[in-house]
Amino acid sequence: MTHHIDGFSSRELLINGEKHLYFGGTAYLGLQKDKAFQGIFIENVIKYGTNYGASRKSNIRLSIYNEVEQHLKHWVGSQACITVSSGYLAGQLVAQTLQVEKHKLLYAPNTHSALMTDDSGSFESYSTLHAFLTDHLKQNPSKTPVVLLDSIDFSGNNYPAFEALRTLPLDKVILVVDDSHGIGVIGEHGNGIYQKLKHLGSQELLVCCSLGKGLGVQAGAIFGTENRINQLKNTAFFGGASPAMPAALATILGAQEIYAEKRRRLQQNINLFLDRLKYPKKFKFMKNHPAISFSDSGLTQFLTHNKIIVTDFNYPDEYSPTLSRIVLSAAHTKTDIVSLAKCIEMYYC
Repeated sequence: MTHHIDGFSSRELLINGEKHLYFGGTAYLGLQKDKAFQGIFIENVIKYGTNYGASRKSNIRLSIYNEVEQHLKHWVGSQACITVSSGYLAGQLVAQTLQVEKHKLLYAPNTHSALMTDDSGSFESYSTLHAFLTDHLKQNPSKTPVVLLDSIDFSGNNYPAFEALRTLPLDKVILVVDDSHGIGVIGEHGNGIYQKLKHLGSQELLVCCSLGKGLGVQAGAIFGTENRINQLKNTAFFGGASPAMPAALATILGAQEIYAEKRRRLQQNINLFLDRLKYPKKFKFMKNHPAISFSDSGLTQFLTHNKIIVTDFNYPDEYSPTLSRIVLSAAHTKTDIVSLAKCIEMYYC
């Protein structure tokens, strides 16, 4: 059921005048209503304005963009980084730039549409991808395969072990990974999966992501080698698009202590929920990640009846399967988590 609301809170919703606990969305650190985080953001809006009305290629350039990109590349561990206005735009910039005659784009199972350049879709399994890739390398050795995937695809295929990916001949592959659901949340100090994937030995690695899910600001980023990032910077796609809001990017630099504390709280909430969850086999979840998937529409209805709202809609379009997911955040209290776990127990017992 779709609910229309007039205001938003990170852990509660007001629906028809009644409070409901909210365990949905992708605001994993619960930052959008955090007063300290908002304070930093507002200070930066006063300094930089609400928008930057120019191209990144303009003859007048704000230094904050380079400052944030330097910070992000060191944090993630890549040679270089560029930022754009959204994670979707980041994925499209990479995919469309690589879609040239000398490359063959191949989509791993469950790849997000942000990386898609057409409607060909993704492979149904890694075994079929492996077979196609092996044949392609024999038949078209001069056409470098580009394998695109989501680091967290909510099926368990990729993060945390990337077991299926490891079976591919990665030394002959350009690897493009969307880490939108990982950056800011998983990895050492929340820096995502770049370092883990770097050790897999692909011919080249690019990681793109939204910064909204884990870092709470509307922006996207791309990480890779200096040569590749410079190529992306010199595209009309990058130069012609409006950049990310400078106040949002500046907030990343000023909120480092807040991010660390929120990640600590989030992990506590994940541990508490899993400790209280009585029927774990009914759900799919990944180590240290706050999204818990399920496929029981009855549970969604039962939770709603008990004033608990979870993610439940067809995604990414109306013809797609229903996405049913419990999402924990750093904003949830211990009481919230316990109430959710008890309600699930009531439904299955």
